[in-house]
Amino acid sequence: KVGFIRGYSRRFWQGDTFHRGSEKMPGRVVTLLEDCGACTWGVAYEVRGEQIAASLEYLNMREAVLGGYDTKLVKFHPQEKDAEEPILALVYIATPQNPSYLGPASEEDIAAQIIVSSGCAGHNIEYLLRLADFMRYFCPQAEDKHLFSIEEALVSILPCLYYTEESLEE
Repeated sequence: KVGFIRGYSRRFWQGDTFHRGSEKMPGRVVTLLEDCGACTWGVAYEVRGEQIAASLEYLNMREAVLGGYDTKLVKFHPQEKDAEEPILALVYIATPQNPSYLGPASEEDIAAQIIVSSGCAGHNIEYLLRLADFMRYFCPQAEDKHLFSIEEALVSILPCLYYTEESLEE
């Protein structure tokens, strides 16, 4: 379900050395940051029956034991007009103690890091652009200045990269 949680901001402060980056060139992926006045839009997935134990075991190992994330229960507000009550959702939040935590940087520096990173799930640019497209299409009312500022910085850098690559080929 598409919806939002209150009290958190989305930030490209988590490093990724597997899915969207490598050990030599970590990618940047999002995590949540506690932020009292903020509202973060996204998707909540429901797991049922036999999926619950397996999903929790996998996520706990990946995010909490290996990844250095805090686990929180939050109220998720579905976007659906007929949704009566918020539902409880489990979120994983990267902490500064996480070995892959990169922390804050300028939008330009984050975009530059995203441009040069890719991993087994694809290029880090794809991750950023798909998230930005999702937000525009499914959550047009949402404001995510951080996300769209990084996208804008990336677009402003890309023409230089295309020019440089073409120049190298000649």
